[in-house]
Amino acid sequence: MLDIRVADLNVAEDAQALLDLLGEYALDPMGGGQPLPDYTKQNLVTELLNRADCIVILAYDNQRAVGLCNCFEGFSTFACKSLLNIHDVFVQVSYRGRGIAGRMLQESEQLARNKDYCKVTLEVLTGNESARKSYRAAGYHPYQLDEQFGQ
Repeated sequence: MLDIRVADLNVAEDAQALLDLLGEYALDPMGGGQPLPDYTKQNLVTELLNRADCIVILAYDNQRAVGLCNCFEGFSTFACKSLLNIHDVFVQVSYRGRGIAGRMLQESEQLARNKDYCKVTLEVLTGNESARKSYRAAGYHPYQLDEQFGQ
């Protein structure tokens, strides 16, 4: 049974899941292909707990953490309202293609609606076609104000 939920980084299981999944993501070519620095591994959970603008969403298959979505509050000066930026999305290779990323995106969107944020944003590498396809399927599209100025 798949469980998508907001992590509680004060709970050891969730904190370790964040570090494990982010470590896997870092090793992936789309995450840079390098291990997380020791400093990050030792300090990330504490630093995130000190931030009021951070939301970590985890996907669990039974007791196994299989997906991660890190989000941070931002601010739109034009709308004069908070927004939610999806910073990291990662699903373990053996769990890809099952809609897990989409479900984590839905959870983040619901959180943004509950907090009356004006929008949800994310970035993706142009060469990460698999993620781009997933984001398009979830309704995301490149940001564009005017076609002549690009995306």
